[in-house]
Amino acid sequence: MPQKLDNLKEGVVKPDLYEPELNAVYAATLAHYGVVADPARVRDPDRKGTVEHAIGHTQATALKGRRFETIAEQNEHLEHWEKKWAAPRIHGSARRQVEAMFQEERPHLLALPLLGMQYFTEEQRTVYDDTCIRVDHSSYAARPAPIGSLVLVRLFEHRLEIRDLKTQALLRTHERVDRPGTVVLPDEERLFNPSRETNRILSQAKAIGAATHKLCETLFAREGRVGQRKLWGIVGLARRYPRRLVDSACERAMHEGVYSYRRIKALTEQLVDQALRSLDAPEQIELPLTQSHPLIRESNDYADLFTLGAQQSAEMPLHPTEDPR
Repeated sequence: MPQKLDNLKEGVVKPDLYEPELNAVYAATLAHYGVVADPARVRDPDRKGTVEHAIGHTQATALKGRRFETIAEQNEHLEHWEKKWAAPRIHGSARRQVEAMFQEERPHLLALPLLGMQYFTEEQRTVYDDTCIRVDHSSYAARPAPIGSLVLVRLFEHRLEIRDLKTQALLRTHERVDRPGTVVLPDEERLFNPSRETNRILSQAKAIGAATHKLCETLFAREGRVGQRKLWGIVGLARRYPRRLVDSACERAMHEGVYSYRRIKALTEQLVDQALRSLDAPEQIELPLTQSHPLIRESNDYADLFTLGAQQSAEMPLHPTEDPR
């Protein structure tokens, strides 16, 4: 079914009589319903469609000055208006009854698809060296698109399509995930050979400390290149916190058997908090005990002093109120 286009800016990105550039969603809608977009010639009214003002006509007549509480109420009103007034009327330019013209076209109309058009947005994404693209902080496999290339991503409500940027050929389809950080990548497609980016991360981890370097090596051996996002997060902690605390947190995490960026970050923050509390606490100074000093006399001198004091106490008279017993 051809459709005449007359300066449809929402559908035509670049007007051209022979090869117009169509909006991606509009082009997909045409393909879904089996419609061909046919540009109208300039200043040629006889070739343009005769129903291009249908929406404006409905708004100016059936809906003018009316308000409805629900969509169902509005649809009921429009259905009554269509049967009793719009269909029997005589069309202004065709001079024929609208219902009669529809009945002539009806045998040539095809059935609509069972599934309605699914709308989408388009974005460009880069294929990283783990063969994935990033969408909403999650990773999706993009093979056979080469690493470092740009691909076209169509984002539907519950799924996404990865297409070739030039030909728009479909490369991969994935169900969209709700949890950020999810990796949608089959195990057989994971790359475990270190890249230049991997070596750069491990070099930074080694500069932080031995425990950090060992943890990052273990994490890469488990997850491959797709785990490099976690490695970047771990080495990035050293830009905000002291390196020795980050390294201590990695050592604790390995002792716990938890190889997670979130766990290492939490442990680092705990160590930082403990260090700050120790700085705020009052310092307790412990004086060392000693047995020799110029002011300390010999033990015999103290013994004689205690003996003399005891003798003098014995010789002193008792107070009248004191009981000698």
